[in-house]
Amino acid sequence: MVRVFFFLLVVLALGIGFSWLADRPGDLVVTFGGYQYEVTLMVAAVVVVAIVAAVMILWWLLKSIWNSPYAMARHFRARRRDRGYQSLSTGIIAAGAGDLSRARQMNKQAVKLISADQKPLIHLLEAQTLLLEGDHAAARKKFEAMLDDPELRPLALHGLYREAERLGDRNAQRHYAAEAVSLAPQLIWAAEATLEEKAEEGDWDGALKLLDTQRAVGQVEKKTANRRRAVLLTAKAMSVLDAEPTAAKTAALEAHRLEPDFVPAAVTAAKALFRQDDLRRGAKILEAAWKKTAHPQVADVYVQARPGDSTRDRLARAKKLASLRQNNPESSLTIARAALDAGEFRLAREEADAAIRQQPREGAYLLRADIEEAETGDQGRVRAWLARAVRAPRDPVWEADGVVSEQWAPVSPVTGRLDAFEWREPPERLGQVIEPDLLEPPVLNKATEPPSAIDAKVVEIGTMAKDGEAEPEGTAKSIPAEEVASAPGDGKVKTKTPPVHTEKADTGKVDAAPVDRRSHRSSADREEEREARIPPPPDDPGVKDAEEEDGTAPGRFRLF
Repeated sequence: MVRVFFFLLVVLALGIGFSWLADRPGDLVVTFGGYQYEVTLMVAAVVVVAIVAAVMILWWLLKSIWNSPYAMARHFRARRRDRGYQSLSTGIIAAGAGDLSRARQMNKQAVKLISADQKPLIHLLEAQTLLLEGDHAAARKKFEAMLDDPELRPLALHGLYREAERLGDRNAQRHYAAEAVSLAPQLIWAAEATLEEKAEEGDWDGALKLLDTQRAVGQVEKKTANRRRAVLLTAKAMSVLDAEPTAAKTAALEAHRLEPDFVPAAVTAAKALFRQDDLRRGAKILEAAWKKTAHPQVADVYVQARPGDSTRDRLARAKKLASLRQNNPESSLTIARAALDAGEFRLAREEADAAIRQQPREGAYLLRADIEEAETGDQGRVRAWLARAVRAPRDPVWEADGVVSEQWAPVSPVTGRLDAFEWREPPERLGQVIEPDLLEPPVLNKATEPPSAIDAKVVEIGTMAKDGEAEPEGTAKSIPAEEVASAPGDGKVKTKTPPVHTEKADTGKVDAAPVDRRSHRSSADREEEREARIPPPPDDPGVKDAEEEDGTAPGRFRLF
């Protein structure tokens, strides 16, 4: 653009000059060699301009001829370099796509076409080709050779870091990442690895400083940076909670301000405030966290705010916290635990049952077993609740990379990843929920027979006469078990009475149906056997078999 403007300016100046000469006519007289030459002023100006232009063109031609060998050599050299870079680019693309043969071919061409002083540029292609071939040792040597070039050093460190990660060498990973951060703090992978290293080592101040650097150079977004800062501040507060309560309170409150929904920050801040007898402020933080997330750790810290409180006071605090989130299983469990500690077994049982109805989980069944053991000491019922707990869905836990922890941790113990622990239900499930009304009837003693035995035997009943009158007691008839129906109310067995088929003999008498030997037992014996066949009520978690009157047969318990 500047050149065009300059050219137009020169043309304009020439035009103005020639126009000025044309408006002022005159003659130019030149005497040379005894001759006198007379021309107009305009013609003289045109001749001078033509002579200058001819001299410039002639000089350009002579210069071009003189420099033509160098120009031709430079042209072929640039063409060769361009072809080499094109081969290098094609080879890198082929290596990224996994085309091993194409990558090898382009690598050979790049080596031939690119000059020796620029060969470090093709080390990346060679290393990627070796990685595709599976020759990791040779690839590591290529990356190490690239360390000598300052421009390729960050790339070489990244390649060595990936190789150390593949081999599982955490120390080598940290070394390469720290060296890369010192060279270029803007490298995201190096900053992430160094941040995780400092967090794993417990260097919270160093990790916070590195996080501030990441945010300053624009590596992480504001939301992500606030989350990570809250995690690091919470971890720092937890580490110094006993030694430096004031510093722990400052760090935890800042973390809670950055992430109000982060439960560990709220719990740690409340603990730090409770250490300094600031119960009101700590309770407000926990109440605000409870309204957003009904977390059992929030409830535990809230109820245990003052170690000197009685069990009644803790129960009152549990009821107050539960009132903030009604119809919630965690609220019911919080009251149930506090009521169990206070000896309010009825309230504890009601709240635990309410939690089971809302969300049947392992913890609710275990709490129900504790209540049963503390209230009645009935081991049969306790085992029944424990059996349900085994097959119920597990309670949410802190989980990261397959590792389950009772307490939150800032980094994963497996991969060292920051903020890896999440509060969720473990992925594995041992079974489905067992509802109270789905329990199978217990196994009865040998004195009675289970209902399943009916379909293999006959049932004795009092037969009916032709006109519907009852036959004399002691007369029995055999019918299929499919026609037997159990009465839901009184526990007695009612049957349908089919017509009695009889045959007349030669004597003209009617033959009665065959009599079962069991019909000679008393009515009390038959009634006892029928009542024993009735299953237990649905709300009974377990039934013990009654011992025989003589006490010789021990009672047995059947879970499912």
